[in-house]
Amino acid sequence: MRDLSSVRRVVVKVGTNLLSSERGIDEHYIDVIVDQLAHLQSHGYQVLLVSSGAIGMGAKELSLKGPVKQVPMRQACASIGQPLLMSSYRRSFKRHGLVCSQILLTRNDLNNRLTYVNLRNSIFTLLDLGVIPIFNENDVVSTSEIGTAFVDNDRMSAMVASKIDADLLVILTDITGLFTADPKKDKEAVLLSDITSLDATILSYAGGAGSTHATGGMKTKLLAAKIARMAGCTTIIASGYEKEVLPRLLSGEVVGTCIHSVKRLSQRQRWILYNSHLGSIVVDEGAKKALIAKKSLLPKGIVSVNGVFDAGDVVQICTIDDKPFAKAVPYYNSTEITAVAGHSSKDIQKIIKEGHKGVIFRPEDLVLLSDDD
Repeated sequence: MRDLSSVRRVVVKVGTNLLSSERGIDEHYIDVIVDQLAHLQSHGYQVLLVSSGAIGMGAKELSLKGPVKQVPMRQACASIGQPLLMSSYRRSFKRHGLVCSQILLTRNDLNNRLTYVNLRNSIFTLLDLGVIPIFNENDVVSTSEIGTAFVDNDRMSAMVASKIDADLLVILTDITGLFTADPKKDKEAVLLSDITSLDATILSYAGGAGSTHATGGMKTKLLAAKIARMAGCTTIIASGYEKEVLPRLLSGEVVGTCIHSVKRLSQRQRWILYNSHLGSIVVDEGAKKALIAKKSLLPKGIVSVNGVFDAGDVVQICTIDDKPFAKAVPYYNSTEITAVAGHSSKDIQKIIKEGHKGVIFRPEDLVLLSDDD
């Protein structure tokens, strides 16, 4: 048995394969998953749902064959499919007397500190009202080309779990969990029930991408688990076809693969770590050692500045050979930092203006990257 007795807030991610049928939306499966979510809420859990399927639903509505790869067509399919998906969820939750809401996100919504705080407050209000928030990526406007996309809903679900301090992330898919090899090809493949470290060996067990309309695969699910675990959130990857899988998981039954959490980073640390960086600051070896020792960055240690960013934006901190080792939020914009690079701290006020701090940023504005971040 697994001890999940401390879990109170749960994020459930449902993959495209589970929601799709040859006719479009699998209404029966939506009822199956909604019945389980309603059961969890009736037992005192706060439940949030991340649902894929909009692009696939739109593609089937248009009778498109094969994967939809062109960005404009994916956006069009999402625009058609999203209201179909929400209509089905609304119908199903209404059977239990529950109200659901729609939250469409782009990465920018979480990158911007103000919109993130507003979003967090809205989500907590919905939960207090007993509403089930349903998240999906806003594929109509979100594209990887302009840096607003999450890439896949697996990682988006982990970002949501991280931002709202969830205790458990459940990623439901059409496979049992993580195996040491492809069980369809290797009879010696073993299901990994519990994982305490997402090292290179574990990540090597992940295969390729998902199905026709899905963007994820096992690797994206492990990367999602990595994000969640830094937020103190345990992740379970399990088959959505398992009968009553959610109540069984919350009761402690060993189903699927459980990736255990580590010590939770602060909200600000997580915001910095998983925010999109808008530029980089290259520092010398002495500055790197000082930052690792949790000291402030002084202008004297700066070698160069790359990109255009404002004060308060997230940037990467790199070594002279351009290898990132940290992310930080500087007090100055890229032009100002370029102007003071290599100077002493007392020169900052002379070069820029009165009232500025004598450091580029302090230790509380820095998060060191691990080897696999």
